[in-house]
Amino acid sequence: MNGVTMTSPHVLHESSHVTDHDIYFFKEGNHYKLYNKLGAHLSEVNGVKGVHFAVWAPNAESVSVMGDFNGWDAETHRLKVRDDWSGIWEGFVPGLGHSTLYKYFIKSRYHGYRVQKGDPFAFHWECPPKTASVVWDLSYEWGDHDWMLKRRERNALDKPISIYEVHLGSWRKVPEEGGRSLSYREMAIQLAEYVKETGFTHVEFLPVMEHPFYGSWGYQTLGYFAPTSRFGTPQDFMFLVDYLHQNGIGVILDWVPSHFPGDEYGLSYFDGTHLFEHSDPRKGFHPDWASYIFNYGRHEVRSFLISSALFWLDKYHVDGIRVDAVASMLYLDYSREEGEWIPNEHGGRENIDAIGFLKRLNEAVYHEFPDVQTFAEESTAWPMVSKPTWLGGLGFGMKWNMGWMHDTLKYFSKDPVFRKYYHNQLTFSIWYAFTENFIHPLSHDEVVHGKGSLIGKMPGHEWQKHANLRLLYGYMYGHPGKKLLFMGGEFGQVREWTHDESLEWHVLAYDCHAGVKRWVADLNRLYRAEPGLYELDFSDDGFEWVDFHDWENSVISFLRKGRNPRDTVLVVCNLTPVYRDRYRIGVPEGGWWQEILNSDSAVYGGSGKGNLGGVSAEDIPSHKRPFSLDISLPPLSAAFFKKG
Repeated sequence: MNGVTMTSPHVLHESSHVTDHDIYFFKEGNHYKLYNKLGAHLSEVNGVKGVHFAVWAPNAESVSVMGDFNGWDAETHRLKVRDDWSGIWEGFVPGLGHSTLYKYFIKSRYHGYRVQKGDPFAFHWECPPKTASVVWDLSYEWGDHDWMLKRRERNALDKPISIYEVHLGSWRKVPEEGGRSLSYREMAIQLAEYVKETGFTHVEFLPVMEHPFYGSWGYQTLGYFAPTSRFGTPQDFMFLVDYLHQNGIGVILDWVPSHFPGDEYGLSYFDGTHLFEHSDPRKGFHPDWASYIFNYGRHEVRSFLISSALFWLDKYHVDGIRVDAVASMLYLDYSREEGEWIPNEHGGRENIDAIGFLKRLNEAVYHEFPDVQTFAEESTAWPMVSKPTWLGGLGFGMKWNMGWMHDTLKYFSKDPVFRKYYHNQLTFSIWYAFTENFIHPLSHDEVVHGKGSLIGKMPGHEWQKHANLRLLYGYMYGHPGKKLLFMGGEFGQVREWTHDESLEWHVLAYDCHAGVKRWVADLNRLYRAEPGLYELDFSDDGFEWVDFHDWENSVISFLRKGRNPRDTVLVVCNLTPVYRDRYRIGVPEGGWWQEILNSDSAVYGGSGKGNLGGVSAEDIPSHKRPFSLDISLPPLSAAFFKKG
């Protein structure tokens, strides 16, 4: 740096740490660590400490910094445009430091547009409804060294991944203090203890990125580089991630590159033009969420978004990002009627720019952080979502299996009397189970907007509802694919989830709910202990039907296999409340088959029926196998057996 030059009484600039090299890659769409360059950074020039500001506003006539340091005066501290083509305005303001409040005041070249904008690269924001950006030092002393060394193995496709999905504001509140939400640091201690108790391997947070409307659950993101200040500072959120890691728990963040809200201080119409979004509403406005769609064909926007994704992996040590609403990005006609969308250059409905962006995003993530995972929430039959880009795929590590979720919940909502007529809804998923690297999600989306809770979807009286819910989870954990369960589901929350209220922790005083929680915890422990249940999740070598034809009795049975034949697990599901004694199941080997888990055990709130610890295989062929088990099938149950 060559010092500070005064070009007028009110204009500051310096030779920036934003280099020509940075600008070249930014304009090319290939700068993936812009957070180190743009935004507000603590700096020092010739021994003078202050803050360097840099913002992209190519259609601005002038840009200045206003804040608590200058009485929010829009004229005192003007930035200088760097050159004629980068669109970057920058300047050094001496004397400023950590926690300074600021905004950019932008005068556009067009339409006399004048506006105060938050910093797109701000590391911290005022707590909503306040809207100023905050200069922030991200220094933090991490204690998760052991986790970071080993996380490649923890996040691998052939390892158990069981995800507990959490909304930070409503997981648990503090009734003695007006029902406030837990802080990041309070959450760290309580959540780590709870996740270890229930056995999940990872936590996935609904978007933590700063958002103006709490009721959006974070999905209307504005601060793409800042955790929400509702629960604490950036360092407080770092502590949450750090503490979970130190307790052996991975952290995944929901991330929303599909759309952003139109609040005036945010990204929309940033410099008096549609800078981040498309100008044509047929491409740039999302009808479902009344929000704006990023212009993925613009190089600088790609750099901005990919930098955001890498930022959380870099500065916050997170173990993966789940990309929200991928289907809305892939299709130009998503949620649009004829005439409300513009075909691509080939006349098709595919968003070619978004496809290119997603491929580049995944390539960048796995290049920089090969020990993490990316997850796609993609609800259509788009091919090869979770296949490498060099094979023609989108490059995600895994994909949410929305088809399995819809079919399974529809099936389980049926009265067991009629389930035999819908048997294929339960078995169909295996036909496509290995086309993608699937996660089976029972997510927040299934317990909102009038859909009721998971246990509320289950038919029958109270005992049957809980038995059905335990059976649903047993079936999910037996099915090939990784697992995801939204908070509250693990103990059978009764009411539909609402973001303004705490989970119904009080229901754990009832044995039936406590039993569901014990069942989920034991499922997680079994899942983590048995390679046959996870090692070959994404290969048909890891699955074999024993019998999917018994629709009359609504019983299915299958084998889950690992690389070692000794790891084979037999899963049997009885989907009616009828107790079936002496039910014969074919097995590949003779000897003792231990009943390693049974959802009807009394400890889970079941009727206590089962097989007294196991069954000896008889030399009686069945289901085209040389041996068979003569077992008892408890009502509405999932049972797991393993060769002893």
